[in-house]
This record gives sequence, C-alpha cells and structure tokens, in this order.
Amino acid sequence: MSGGFEDGNIFLPNSFNPEFNSWSGWAISSQADTLTPGFMNQHSVITGSGYDGSSNFAVFFSSDPRILELRNEAIGNPVEGFYITNNTYGYLSMRDGDSFAKKFGGVTGADPDYFLLTIKGYHDGELVADSVDFYLADYRFDDNTQDYIVKDWTYVDLLSLGPVDSLQFSLSSTDNGMFGMNTPAYFVMDNFTTTDGLTSTKEVVSAREWMRVYPNPSSEFIRIRSRLVDENSFISIYSLDGSLIQQARYNIEEEAINVQHLPKGSYLIRLETTEKVSTQLFIKS
Repeated sequence: MSGGFEDGNIFLPNSFNPEFNSWSGWAISSQADTLTPGFMNQHSVITGSGYDGSSNFAVFFSSDPRILELRNEAIGNPVEGFYITNNTYGYLSMRDGDSFAKKFGGVTGADPDYFLLTIKGYHDGELVADSVDFYLADYRFDDNTQDYIVKDWTYVDLLSLGPVDSLQFSLSSTDNGMFGMNTPAYFVMDNFTTTDGLTSTKEVVSAREWMRVYPNPSSEFIRIRSRLVDENSFISIYSLDGSLIQQARYNIEEEAINVQHLPKGSYLIRLETTEKVSTQLFIKS
C-alpha cells in the first residue's frame, strides 16, 4: 500500500491507488524474468539479477518527477552515486515496440529516439542548479550501429550535485501521445551510496575523474591511482553504514592494499588530501 521503504540512510516513497490497483514511486523487487514482455512483468530487471548478482533491487515507476529522501547523517552531504539499468518491460518495449509504445528507431531504425533520466537535488528546500542526465536508451547517433538500450548495470556519479537533502528523478522520451509519455516510465536502481557524513569542508571531487581503484571487484589486492596525492594524503576504507574499517598513509601515486581479510560485499574507498576528498565504491569478491 502507500508509504515507502527505508534502507540505510535513504527513504524511497511510494503511492498506491486501491481503486485502480496501481502504484507509483518506488518498489523493492527480486523478480528476474528477462523474457516476458508487458506491464505484468514490470518488477523484473533486464540483467536477471541485482548489481553484482545480488537478489534485491529498487524499481522506479512514475510519469511525473518523484523524490528519494536522504536520512540521518546523509542529509546535507553529497551523494556518491548508484547503479542503474532498465526493467524488462521497458527494455523489451523499446526494443520491439508494443500496443502502447513504438519500437525505438522506427521501421528503418533511423528515428532519433531517446529515453532519458534527469536527476536533480534539493538542498535546504531549494532545487540545486546542477543536474545529472542518464540516457537509458539513445538512438540519436548518425551511425545507427551506435544506438543502444541499456541492458547492463551502469554507474551514475552524483557528486557533481554537491550537498543535497533529497533527489528528484524524472523521465522523458521522444515517444509521447495525448496522455503523455508512451515509453514505460521505469528504471531499476541498486547500490545507492551516500557519503553519510564522511565528507568534510574539503572540496569533494568525482572519483571517476581523480581516482582509479582496480581491479574492482577484487578478492585479494586493490591498487589506487590518483592525481590528488600530496604529502598529507591518506586512504580509508568504510563499510556502507559509515564504519571505519582501516586507514593508512598514502604518499605515492599508486598504492596496493590487501583486502583479503574483508568479508565479501561493498565498501567505500576514501582518499583525502590537504584540500580535496574523493570516494569510490569497491566490491570485495
């Protein structure tokens, strides 16, 4: 029914209409049917599992902008990011077309279709200026062989939004009709990662630009290469609940860290220098 789901430092609100037996907002799912088309399979993920083979994930559905709320220590801090892909219903609808929506690319494959997720942040009740766009499908290329519909888990970096209290998600498409968007208004999310108060007054920089952690996933050792390093740099490993697991000085441009002792799961690797801080998700396999 109406309400929502709380997990760690986030709250995923949803609404339910008993008259039409319909919902919008967020749902938590473990359905993995990658073959059955149609809205009766709306809760399945096209990858067949959550990120890194996990069994659970969040499904978003709404033709209108909807909110994800931050809680506890995450409020007012930057959000690291999350992994995203399409649900099975939306993916098959865009690939093949159905009774409601067109096949992306049209009959010739040349139609410049797209399906876009736009993410904005709120801070102190005001919408922040920056936004992050992610194309769940894009057929606008001159070379049609480059056209795609997302079928794998893909990382979305949200650090550029800066400090936020909540996030707004909205979907748009080139396939629209008299009642709004024809493309099924869904996407699937997993491993949503907040910074949970781990950041300081230092400048927060995107890990995708300034820090490389590899191999990732890894079961034995990881290496960290960064352009942030100075004489006061150090590396910290945190669990996703914000607990510090280990910390060490970092004074070279590439550092090997033994992670064999860590249980399998997801962790945050945080590199901090005199003036900057960067955080990246790491998977211990």
